[in-house]
Amino acid sequence: MMADKTEYHIDITEHSTDAIGLLAQASGLGKQVLKDAMQKGAIWHSHGKQTNRIRRAKKPLQSGDKLHLYFNQYILDEQVAPAELLFDQGEYSIWYKPYGMRCQGSKWSDHTTINRYAELHIQPQRNAFIIHRLDRAATGLLILGHSKKTTAAIAKLFETSEFEKHYQVIVEGEFSSQPISIDSPVDNKPALSHATRLAYHPALNQSKVQVKIDTGRKHQIRIHMASLGHPVVGDRLHGNGNDHSPDLALTSCVFRFTCPLSNSVKTFELPEHYRPAFAATKST
Repeated sequence: MMADKTEYHIDITEHSTDAIGLLAQASGLGKQVLKDAMQKGAIWHSHGKQTNRIRRAKKPLQSGDKLHLYFNQYILDEQVAPAELLFDQGEYSIWYKPYGMRCQGSKWSDHTTINRYAELHIQPQRNAFIIHRLDRAATGLLILGHSKKTTAAIAKLFETSEFEKHYQVIVEGEFSSQPISIDSPVDNKPALSHATRLAYHPALNQSKVQVKIDTGRKHQIRIHMASLGHPVVGDRLHGNGNDHSPDLALTSCVFRFTCPLSNSVKTFELPEHYRPAFAATKST
């Protein structure tokens, strides 16, 4: 059962470097529990107009500052499979994002986000900035920036549709053998997807489809596939998936763009073993 979400907000009245002690006194929680919560992004510090997560238990606190604890043990106990660094370009890197890993934290934690995972595991250690997002249930290639200049340059490529993205999905039914472009709006915004069937599995009545998107609307591929009567396998939101369904069969497989560092066209491809595959059929 999910624990209640509990918040504690403390006004700092004198200089201190004992955030954990102050929070333990206010919350009644153990110091080790609070240190774990701090590392997982549940503790915030307000100084002036800025509020940021804090990771250092001995961070200097000044009179007028505030401490914030957003505590939910259920959220803090969440675990996800590790991401994998595939291509390190110095000022940006390309990762495999597994099922369940998030691209955005909340005030309650950020320990299951890919950028936090990258900051903890990439060598040499660097800041990691989110440039684009994959659904929590989707898998595949994701690019992170490691400098503000390069992050902004790559983000600009997304905004101007100069960042080419190819996905593979397993959908229900026999998809058209002819390429299809879908331009139905998503959330009342223009959206364009191009879909090509790669394979059809008659026994499962499922198709593997490659999708290139020219826009990046939330759930665009899932909505467009469902609109054609071919929902993505495992899609609980727009398709026929439920709690007993397999994971969402939607994977980001290819990136192609002009690298802002070398000014040359780069292509990054996901290894085959990470790409979606038809489930094994039951033997008779």
